[in-house]
Amino acid sequence: MNTLVIVESPTKAHTIKGFLGKGYKVVASKGHVRDLPKSKLGIDVENGFAPQYINIRGKGELIKELKKEAHSADRIYLAADPDREGEAISWHLAAVLGVPADRIKRITFNEITKSAVKEAIKSPREINMDLVNSQQTRRILDRLVGYKISPFLWRKIKNGLSAGRVQSVATRLIVEREREIQEFVPDEYWTVTASLLTSEGEGFSAKYFGTTEGRKELKCESDAAAVVNAVSGQPFSVSKVKKSVKHRRPQPPFTTGTLQQEANRRLSFQTQRTMMIAQELYEGVNIGDRGAHGLITYMRTDSLRVSDEARAAARDCILARYGERFYPKTPNVFKMKKGAQDAHEAIRPSDPSITPDMIKSRLSNDQYRLYKLIYDRFIASQMVPAEIDTVSADIVSAGNVFRATGARVKFQGYLAVYDDSDSGDDDIGRGLLPAFSEGDSVTCSGVLPEQHFTAPPSRFTEGSLVKMLEEKEIGRPSTLMPTITTIIARGYVRREGKQLVPTELGFVTTDLMVKAFSRIVDYNFTAKMEENLDEIESGEKDYREVLDSFYRDFTAELDNAEKTVGEGRITVPAAKTDLICEKCGAVMVERTGRFGKFAACPNYPKCKNTKPLDDGKEKPSVREVVSEEKCPNCGGEMVLRKGAYGSFFACRNYPECKTTMPILRDSGVVCPDCGKRIVVKTSRKKTVYYACEDPKCGFISWDIPQPRKCPACGGIVLKKKNRNEYYCRNNCGWTEAGDK
Repeated sequence: MNTLVIVESPTKAHTIKGFLGKGYKVVASKGHVRDLPKSKLGIDVENGFAPQYINIRGKGELIKELKKEAHSADRIYLAADPDREGEAISWHLAAVLGVPADRIKRITFNEITKSAVKEAIKSPREINMDLVNSQQTRRILDRLVGYKISPFLWRKIKNGLSAGRVQSVATRLIVEREREIQEFVPDEYWTVTASLLTSEGEGFSAKYFGTTEGRKELKCESDAAAVVNAVSGQPFSVSKVKKSVKHRRPQPPFTTGTLQQEANRRLSFQTQRTMMIAQELYEGVNIGDRGAHGLITYMRTDSLRVSDEARAAARDCILARYGERFYPKTPNVFKMKKGAQDAHEAIRPSDPSITPDMIKSRLSNDQYRLYKLIYDRFIASQMVPAEIDTVSADIVSAGNVFRATGARVKFQGYLAVYDDSDSGDDDIGRGLLPAFSEGDSVTCSGVLPEQHFTAPPSRFTEGSLVKMLEEKEIGRPSTLMPTITTIIARGYVRREGKQLVPTELGFVTTDLMVKAFSRIVDYNFTAKMEENLDEIESGEKDYREVLDSFYRDFTAELDNAEKTVGEGRITVPAAKTDLICEKCGAVMVERTGRFGKFAACPNYPKCKNTKPLDDGKEKPSVREVVSEEKCPNCGGEMVLRKGAYGSFFACRNYPECKTTMPILRDSGVVCPDCGKRIVVKTSRKKTVYYACEDPKCGFISWDIPQPRKCPACGGIVLKKKNRNEYYCRNNCGWTEAGDK
């Protein structure tokens, strides 16, 4: 039978082609083929919130080709990603293909490997409408919020703003954290550290803990001075020594959220970069003898579950490389958080026998680093805990207790593969304390008091924001990355290094949303809506009832917002720069013009001074592109320049020498008239043609000159302009139709 398999991505299609034999054709839909119209709401709120889908602009030819392939196929498998969105894509494809429903089936696989794809084909199913309706509900909710609130923001703040059910909540988190930092009042505290020596002359340090009656904090200099004075010249002795062995369990394999967090922390990857590379690893990479192969399982998941086959493969790898001591007697199982969908496995290597170093030469640097992170985390998750020797000692002097601690790795366990000691609390790097026993005397060589102040909460990074969104159960694996990308693109948040900082626009918009639409930006409401979507997916709730319940309250909020917010626009304060206007002394502010951002005097129009934002700073050097050819007029270098009609080479001695040369791309053939190069050129109307590099020759053709001669007279064969027809340059009358 002739079978058509439709996936979303051309890369995914290429990988799957290598797994299927004759009778299968694999094509890509390149994502969604239908969506709500951009020009209007596209939802009939009066008739059960019926969405009005249209074919996505620019996909007409693709849809036509898909329909043609579908009509000639005996059966059709829709193999979009195994999640709600993939189910919705499949449903839309089934709607546009125009073939009987009994010829269309849905298949899913968690990894793009030969065995997984063939197993999926053996067990096709119908499209799951509960999954489709859950995705439709999310899309309709986001459309209602965006298309109803955004015009309100345009009227009250500025044009071009947008609101979103999740993006507005994420912005609120960042704004509230920034205000915590701004309002933070540091508290003073002191530490006192004693430098001590054992009887054997081994040194170590201990920090003031309190008195023999219990812990005590040093809040000011006088408190610290009292401790220093009390122990000065007094003997120090070991009162208590506590030794123990801690077992540090390995962390579970990655979910979408933890992968984004760890890639941000360890690799400095932004969430968008992480997900793009993970998509490449999932869809397949050519790894040599095996051809294109999906290297990881599906990367949008909140599950910690691992299949028995994957666990067995990990066991074989661990036993072969590290030995029996590194593999637990009973396999590690990780408890999932409440509310996890558990639709797919955790993110893991699809084949643990393919180590990162085996295929390093086949991967880009980013692909290798992310694959190694995923691989090591998964293998480590299946290993035994690390054993940490810890020791704690209390040293007493004049009734004051100083505490010394130390730790070191006794048995590496999973740390042999995945070292996460930098994120733990065992202080492994300090090493163990010197050997001493209770009652031993130690010598004090100095006591150092130090002043400290409590630090404000840290700004969010992309990783810590994802963690917070997950903790508050806001959004789902597939929405985390687009949410962060959107709030940055809209100008509500900007990046400063790794940190996310709200802009003035972010502050103003969030304050207005909290005042006018408090329910929309309420953390509990957003989490509850995600729970409703999960219940629609499981068939426990009807999506129309969820939408109706939301919309009744939402329309009341819209009406109330129009009445309570007031007239006129809200002014967004301009962001201040560190530049001072040399004309009037004011602190300059950031403005945006047609050529980007610049610094301007806030006293405009009285003072119209402006300057670049990087004024006074060293500008990055730009490497010039220099042509191999010299200027034919003065012999100077020809350097790349940009003009109204594109790039060109110009003499470096401009304006004394105004010689210019076009950028010539070699076509790979020689001129039939003079034997010089034929180069590719583009006219001002963007028409591509071929011409001799020597202007004196004058040869021109609308196609690469044919290597053959005219069969009638031996002349040069050329192609007619805008026509798929060839003719003899000698005009002998010979012509020939081109390839159809």
